[in-house]
Amino acid sequence: MISRYTRPEMAAIWEAQTRFKIWFEIEAHAADALAELGTIPKEAAKAVWTKARDVIFDVARIDEIERETKHDVIAFLTHLAEIVGPEARFVHQGMTSSDVLDTCLNVQLTRAADLLIGDVDRVLAALKKRAFEHKMTPTIGRSHGIHAEPITFGLKLAFAYAEFTRARERLVIARKEIATCAISGAVGTFAQIDPRVEEHVAKAMGLTPEPISTQVIPRDRHAMYFATLGVIASSVERLATEIRHMQRTEVLEAEEFFSEGQKGSSAMPHKRNPVLSENLTGLARMVRAYVTPAMENVVLWHERDISHSSAERMIAPDATVTLDFALNRLAGLIDKLLVYPANMQKNLDRLGGLIHSQRLLIALTQKGCSREDAYKLVQRNAMPVWRGEGDFETLLKKDADVKKYLTDAEISEQFDLGYHFKHVDTIFKRVFGES
Repeated sequence: MISRYTRPEMAAIWEAQTRFKIWFEIEAHAADALAELGTIPKEAAKAVWTKARDVIFDVARIDEIERETKHDVIAFLTHLAEIVGPEARFVHQGMTSSDVLDTCLNVQLTRAADLLIGDVDRVLAALKKRAFEHKMTPTIGRSHGIHAEPITFGLKLAFAYAEFTRARERLVIARKEIATCAISGAVGTFAQIDPRVEEHVAKAMGLTPEPISTQVIPRDRHAMYFATLGVIASSVERLATEIRHMQRTEVLEAEEFFSEGQKGSSAMPHKRNPVLSENLTGLARMVRAYVTPAMENVVLWHERDISHSSAERMIAPDATVTLDFALNRLAGLIDKLLVYPANMQKNLDRLGGLIHSQRLLIALTQKGCSREDAYKLVQRNAMPVWRGEGDFETLLKKDADVKKYLTDAEISEQFDLGYHFKHVDTIFKRVFGES
């Protein structure tokens, strides 16, 4: 995690103190269940909570022990014994390290998902607000980077809103899928620990029991989780790239907010660069980069190896922290985005009416002209305009072959900009409901 791209609430999930607190809760809840089953004394389970519930664990001490034991969970349990005393001998009975590690990781990923869902909600709120603000603001639609037909800027934002609505739904599913608990022992057979312990711990930690585990919780769950983050990152980049294009000098239909005192270039004082959008592009690349090791972690030898462990120690905090930062930056970018309707209109007019070519094509066919001939008639009048040699409507009205089918008034009728927006309300209702 890099502090420059880290928000405190998400970072706190991955701090060592948080991890050890979760480890303690897993062990203490397991002790409660073992005590209820009569496996360990109830006084011992009570002592674990009483003596360690409010303790701030000594991370440096745990690290010191681990340097000798070369085992993180044993180091923690040794430190816990230093705090609890003799009753600590009843902790971790019948459990394996992965019971603690995997259950803890899933608690952390679940908490991270909750924050990410909130982040997406902020993006959705910003998009909805600006979409309705510019619901009927005309702008040019582009395909292949070339002017196509008119749309509205609100529709561009509505498209993004629908995309992030799907992102939210995927996050909710990913959260549910990752929220499992395994307290099943060395190879997942419950040979040394009753399955009811797992059920108790799962309920206490807000998880569900893993239906079947080996020594670890199956990593296809984690792969799906990080794949979901990768898809969301791609959605962030798609919208950021759209803004970058719109801010280009020769386009300038929208622009990132430029605060007082902000500098765009160390060399050129006039520059106002799309730095936030470009930053989001880079962050999205990093989140997607974590998907591949998550996929590869699915494959482990037999009931478990630790090839996944080192990768997860990096990708879990880094992917969640990075996406958390990116989503919040995107929400702020959209909320403060500067929009220039006059420039949008200027660009709409730039091709001298060519953006209405399909309407002319359809109008000719409806008057009896074959589609092939209609296409040729429209295209032969369009190409001079494309080269800057005249106005499309004027040329069409001078074309005798066109006039065989359409009157001047009928030609002019095809240049109505508002015609393209007659179903905007319908689209908005599909995206936003009746609001």
